[in-house]
Amino acid sequence: MPLSERQLAAFADKQATQIPYDTSPRHLAGPGDARHVTHGLAAAGWNAVSDPLSAEFVLVSPDLRHRLQFDPQSRTSAWWRLRAEPVGTEPGWYAEFGEHVPSEVLAGLTDALVAQTPTEPKGPLAVLDAAGWLIDGRGVAYSDHPSCKVERLPGQGAGTVPWREQVRVAWNIVVSDLPTDVGSRGTHLWHAAFHRYTPERLVTAFLKALTDPAPLQRGLFDCTATYGVTQKPSPLTPQQTVDAHTTRVKALRARPAPHAASRRPP
Repeated sequence: MPLSERQLAAFADKQATQIPYDTSPRHLAGPGDARHVTHGLAAAGWNAVSDPLSAEFVLVSPDLRHRLQFDPQSRTSAWWRLRAEPVGTEPGWYAEFGEHVPSEVLAGLTDALVAQTPTEPKGPLAVLDAAGWLIDGRGVAYSDHPSCKVERLPGQGAGTVPWREQVRVAWNIVVSDLPTDVGSRGTHLWHAAFHRYTPERLVTAFLKALTDPAPLQRGLFDCTATYGVTQKPSPLTPQQTVDAHTTRVKALRARPAPHAASRRPP
């Protein structure tokens, strides 16, 4: 499913109708436009294998190993699911992301996946430390904004999810019959969870995109977190946003795609 000029034009048309606002912190900026993710994958040769009339869509990599599912009708809090099948000595893994994960942050991970960027010397906690996050003695990192926490969970077997990010509204009151985490007074906004075999470079890429101090652009009426988010008119024009998007997907398109496997898509 090559990315067409018509699809890029549709993205540009949407941007042209918006009044852009710089929105921060990133983890409260809301989902934004999913095409930050899907256009990058399509440019890298991923194919749609889902019903085009369904609210759900599924993209599969050219080698058929990786599969990304977006399901806005999910019965769980995870709307995005990324799965890698085991190949040879490489184990399979998965990652999942909640409804309000910023698409630009998720694109940081998917771009690193398709670009096959080498492993950086810095690991996830080092990236958070360099961004000024507070890391306690248990290896749990907290953003300077009190609504974001990243923790590494102890591995307990093949099904565990060692990296989990939780984003909560800090100054909200929630009435619930369900127990909450000790000390938590906020409602769950979104999460990111990574299986224990997820390549660390991908977790690092996700956190680098998350901790980037540059604000994200959102339209005046785009969905964001209600509390704690800051917005101001952006100095960027819609055309600058479109140009940056186009440059990025063209760079991904230029990279060689992995060879297709002989098996059918999962």
